[in-house]
Amino acid sequence: MYNQYLIPANTKRGKLILGWFRPFDLALFGSGILVTLVLLAFLPLGSTLLTILVLSPALITAFLVMPVPNYHNMLNVIVELYQFLTNRQTYRWKGWCWKDGKGKK
Repeated sequence: MYNQYLIPANTKRGKLILGWFRPFDLALFGSGILVTLVLLAFLPLGSTLLTILVLSPALITAFLVMPVPNYHNMLNVIVELYQFLTNRQTYRWKGWCWKDGKGKK
């Protein structure tokens, strides 16, 4: 039993609501549901296009908080993709030999 540690694989899931959602995720999804309910109450649903537009806030927020393997949810995937595409793509080597003989001796 020396130098052996038992760390459960789902340690971060214990901090989440229902094991899947952060408070921000539930607030985002709740606001999408609320907007959809308000639109359903005040707009006449006479056409298919209007029905899709009225239901779109709930569907979009449900898509954003949908869990994804290896990430938290789709919102996290989109934010990380945006950061990857907008940050610097060339990385300078700064290891133990970063001068490679070009600096002062």
